[in-house]
Amino acid sequence: MSATSDDSNDLDLPAAEDAVSTGAAADSADWDERLKGLPRLLRYAMLAVDGADHVQERLIAEINELCPGLPHNVAWASVPTLANGLALAAELDRRAAAQNEPNLRSLADSIRLVSLPTPRSDEHFELHRRVAKALVKAFQVSSLRVEEQVRCDLERFTYGWAALPACAHFLPGKFSAAMNAAQVGHRMAEHRISAAKAALRSKLKEEEERRKKRAAEDRAEAVQQQAAEPAESVPDHHVVVARLSDTEMKNTKLKEILGPLKGVINTALPLVEVPPLHEARNVLLFEFPYAADVIDFALADLVGRTTVHLRPLLIVGEPGGGKSRFARRLGEVLGVSVWRTDGSRSDGAVFGGTDRRWYSAEPCHAFLAIAQGRIANPLVLIDEIEKAATRSDYGRLWDTLLGFLEPETCARYPDPALQTNLDLSQVSYIATANRLDPLPSPIRDRFRIVTFPKPTANDLDALLPAVIVDLAKERGLDQSWMTPLDGVEREAVAKHWPGGSVRRLRRIVEAILRERDVRASRN
Repeated sequence: MSATSDDSNDLDLPAAEDAVSTGAAADSADWDERLKGLPRLLRYAMLAVDGADHVQERLIAEINELCPGLPHNVAWASVPTLANGLALAAELDRRAAAQNEPNLRSLADSIRLVSLPTPRSDEHFELHRRVAKALVKAFQVSSLRVEEQVRCDLERFTYGWAALPACAHFLPGKFSAAMNAAQVGHRMAEHRISAAKAALRSKLKEEEERRKKRAAEDRAEAVQQQAAEPAESVPDHHVVVARLSDTEMKNTKLKEILGPLKGVINTALPLVEVPPLHEARNVLLFEFPYAADVIDFALADLVGRTTVHLRPLLIVGEPGGGKSRFARRLGEVLGVSVWRTDGSRSDGAVFGGTDRRWYSAEPCHAFLAIAQGRIANPLVLIDEIEKAATRSDYGRLWDTLLGFLEPETCARYPDPALQTNLDLSQVSYIATANRLDPLPSPIRDRFRIVTFPKPTANDLDALLPAVIVDLAKERGLDQSWMTPLDGVEREAVAKHWPGGSVRRLRRIVEAILRERDVRASRN
């Protein structure tokens, strides 16, 4: 096929999805992963840009697969001159036309691409122009299917090659057309890159100026508000946990988050005062007679305090001993609301609050506890903390907790949903765990740790009244309507409960009371 044939023949490229047309079937070398699926001509262009070794050997191997023993190929392999290369390309063009093999034509153009010198006369101009046309068309068809960096390199080479005839006078004579094409393409893109960088810098500068202007306006508005309003007086034993400006309160996205939380923002919330400790102790001892040491350990933290605030407390003990119920009842007896979080189902992103930009934005659990009880010093109970997930995809609960347990950080906690600092310094945290082993040392260091015992059979008579009272509350009955167990019922309980799990004791007593109700309905 003549090198100066009609353009429609010159540009007869194979379909992009044809594996043979891209050389994938005929290529005896391992191609770069980035180049798979590209037409052969673009692959060799990229190899030239990268300065790859053995480009000629790769071509020879491909030609030998499709045309075994071709004399022109043997000659070019033996004496890799320009004349031999162009003769091989012409023979491949002839065979491509005779056998209707488009992939032979792409091999011919690839030979010209790696062989042709920089065009300085009309001698090889038509051959150079033929390769330029094939490169441009292949790039237009394939560029959108490759990664951005490869696309940039291909664009640089393709249009650099096309511009070579006009730039030959200032290009190094010792370099081939392929080597000079990459340099010309780079020079052609310099001004575009500079312009893009300048535009980006200008845009960033404008955004920064707008941000500064908005910040200055917000500060001015805050100063005006402060000057217009009388100084806020916070009553004794009250804390303003969250403060938001009028502008923030009107924010459309924030309105969706706030909902029922509005009543605890910009409001002085009360701190529950410490009740008589001896009365609290007696109530807890009635329900947990076997845990006197734990009760005293917990309540000792309130001696001399006016308002309820416990330092972080970790209660460790075997399952079924009543740890979680004790923590809940401790808060209830002290008069504060209790917010329970299941350690095994919570992660750092949920407990610490989710960012306002997410559709599921929500404040931190400590602030939700405050909003639930409408007090500034609720108790947050983290049940089975040792079962918290150890994966860090959304932040570990253990890591997030550290910011809540430190006095310095909890007084100025940056809530991601409200995007303001919260005063959580009066919130108490109690965690329960079946064992300490999984917990990291930073968590252990920040909690006061106490071991919760299991009751024995000797504690049965002391436990039964509290269990019956608790079951009456669950049924919504007045305590006076549920009489204590008689002797036979008590013996039945003692027979089936040798001590240990209070949970099991409750189930046994509940079964006996149910049987009592069945007998009463029959009579």
